[in-house]
Amino acid sequence: MKRLLLVLSCGGLGSGTRYLLAGWVARVAGASFPYGTLSVNAIGSFLIAGIMYLSLTTALIGPDLRLALTTGVMGGFTTYSTFDYESLSLFQQGAWLLGCLNVAVTVLLCLSAGAAGLFIARWLTARPWSRLDLA
Repeated sequence: MKRLLLVLSCGGLGSGTRYLLAGWVARVAGASFPYGTLSVNAIGSFLIAGIMYLSLTTALIGPDLRLALTTGVMGGFTTYSTFDYESLSLFQQGAWLLGCLNVAVTVLLCLSAGAAGLFIARWLTARPWSRLDLA
């Protein structure tokens, strides 16, 4: 029951953060392209890769915190279903170029962000000061 409550509460935190960030990005960048969704998916890809690496290779993030951060916060934060809907909407509107661009950029950016998160997490744990057990 404790783990379920962690996921539920942290999922709400992730969803609220997604709402605020995606809305802000859309206002700043414009509504002609789903920049807000793209941003949260790329950031989420970066963060979940780093969190998983750190939790599986160090004692910095324990199993409960990993569950709270990945399934909870990142599960609420990332927005594949929104990405899917926005891409299909672009296709239905006849905006094939924008729809394909959204799919291609999202996949490439999120894979790149995930690789960057993994690289940075590995780099951080390879430093001599990272050997300290902070957990």
